[in-house]
Amino acid sequence: MKRVGVVLAAAVFCLSTALWAQDSSTTTTDNSNAASQAQSDQHKDAAQRDANMADQEKADAKNESTKSGAERDKVLARLDDSSKILNELLAAPDKGIPQDVYKSAKCVAVIPSMAKGGFVFGAEHGRGVATCRTQNGTWSAPAMFVMTGGSWGAQIGGQAVDLVMLVMNEQGVTDLLSSKFKLGANGSVAAGPVGRDASANTDWKMKAEVLTYSRTRGLFAGLTLDGAVIKQDDDSTRALYDRMVGFRPTLTGQVQTPAVAEHFLATVRHGKAESDAAAH
Repeated sequence: MKRVGVVLAAAVFCLSTALWAQDSSTTTTDNSNAASQAQSDQHKDAAQRDANMADQEKADAKNESTKSGAERDKVLARLDDSSKILNELLAAPDKGIPQDVYKSAKCVAVIPSMAKGGFVFGAEHGRGVATCRTQNGTWSAPAMFVMTGGSWGAQIGGQAVDLVMLVMNEQGVTDLLSSKFKLGANGSVAAGPVGRDASANTDWKMKAEVLTYSRTRGLFAGLTLDGAVIKQDDDSTRALYDRMVGFRPTLTGQVQTPAVAEHFLATVRHGKAESDAAAH
């Protein structure tokens, strides 16, 4: 009986051991499978995150491209509107810019109206384009600027305004080329003479740094700009030149004029003499 008991005990032990080994193997396999599945899930999650990031980058790039294209369209519209406004103010017989005054200008800056150009020009904000005569007598590539602050004249009311500013002397040019030009503080700014008044009144030749010409809804009106600040319009500059170029290098003739701005400069070269000189 003892032998039978021993045999039975041994059989039970072996069976238990086998079952334990089987359970252990199953557990190890399950754990291994679970680890593999977890690792696979991690890879899938990482791949999905990468795909989401790639999609987001594509969307951001598309939005940036769309934004850049829209900004460039606005800049081209500003150049076109500035050409029209300058041409019309030069051609106005009695209330426009006299040729004697215009020929003496060192720089020309134009801010088109909100109604024509689609840009905000109200109580305290306007976007424009400027060019200056270079040392060789030609006009510089256009520089995009923004004007903010100041008193814009109660007589204008809430109407949109077309504005042309003429910088008349070297001090005015120096102020314009600074990082910020505060009109009325750095130098004098005054309404420019019109029509026959230009020949009778010579004060602008002696003291005025900036002369202004403005109109609203076809009517000419005075405009007070004391305290207004002119500075470079960075976003518009990048849109026009496809890169950032400095305000001073642009207005001193160190930047090449883009083809899309040639029409504006052709208008600035108003008068046969300047157009002929530029052609040669």
